[in-house]
Amino acid sequence: MQKQVIVIKLGTAAITQTTGIISRPVIKKVAAGIAELTKTFNVVLVSSGAVGSGKSFIHNYKGTLTEKKAAAAIGNPILIQLYQKYFAAYKIPVAQALCERHHFSNRSQFLQLKETFETFWNNGIIPVVNENDLVSNVEIKFSDNDELATLIAVGLNAQTLIICTSVGGFMNDKKEILPIVESIDPTIMGYVSSDKSPLGLGGMLSKLTFARLAVSLGIQVIICGLNGKEPFATALAGTNGTTFTAQTSNLKARQKWLASGSITFGSLTVDKGAVKALHQRRSLLNVGIVSVTGKFETGEVVQLMDEDGKIVGVAKVRLGSAQILQSLTLKNVMTAHADDMVMF
Repeated sequence: MQKQVIVIKLGTAAITQTTGIISRPVIKKVAAGIAELTKTFNVVLVSSGAVGSGKSFIHNYKGTLTEKKAAAAIGNPILIQLYQKYFAAYKIPVAQALCERHHFSNRSQFLQLKETFETFWNNGIIPVVNENDLVSNVEIKFSDNDELATLIAVGLNAQTLIICTSVGGFMNDKKEILPIVESIDPTIMGYVSSDKSPLGLGGMLSKLTFARLAVSLGIQVIICGLNGKEPFATALAGTNGTTFTAQTSNLKARQKWLASGSITFGSLTVDKGAVKALHQRRSLLNVGIVSVTGKFETGEVVQLMDEDGKIVGVAKVRLGSAQILQSLTLKNVMTAHADDMVMF
């Protein structure tokens, strides 16, 4: 019987010191935990930390997009060497897999990627995945590793997606970690802070957005910390972090791929003038929106459609669907900033 797939995403703050240097004891613990999981599961490791590892080599680092790309290129070899070292203790080789958005949006490229991962597993190899920041046209803060891990989990029909973070789980308004969340409803969304780690690129809103998509497609999501001797085993046992219950999904593999291609819960149809402006790197104003499809919250990613029904891009919205509908005729109301959009 083929093994189930588990995708593990490690956030920057979860595996690094405050200086951005990777914590070797944490990587050692990660290797031990994943080595144990490989007895039962096929594992994909999505690891942040490249930018944090490489930025000290950039003189007068200010965090510009170009500097982030350079830091990631420096940091990725540092990161992969550490994983090679600590997985070697379990005689497990690792492979570096640098991915870009088109590897998932193009069906034939995705199937090639899937076949390569299956080759890794058949040979006892752990794929260590990161975004190919050096050549990616998508701004790093938009295409973060929460999104990448979700794309992989959905595309590979994973049983579970584990997202490791420095805060140890999903907290309510009293800063208490909720052990289980059965539905990501407005109350749950209301607990989210927009704060981000000073080292990481994605906040809890990002994690919750992608967790919502994953569970809707039948994938259990666990947001947890790396404290304790066996963080992955305890997470799967329900005693570490927050478990988001998977919903029943009868979608076929290709339908799941289509559903996850742009990580979206709805769509906005925009007029011709708005399409032209968006391709000129302008922000999306409500006055250019013709219609709203689906229900989504502030900070989630939606598809942008032209009036012919063609997908022209994706955007992280600053207003929820209800707010947009209430203000369609108002001028100078921004739905999405130019920096939070990717046009096709």
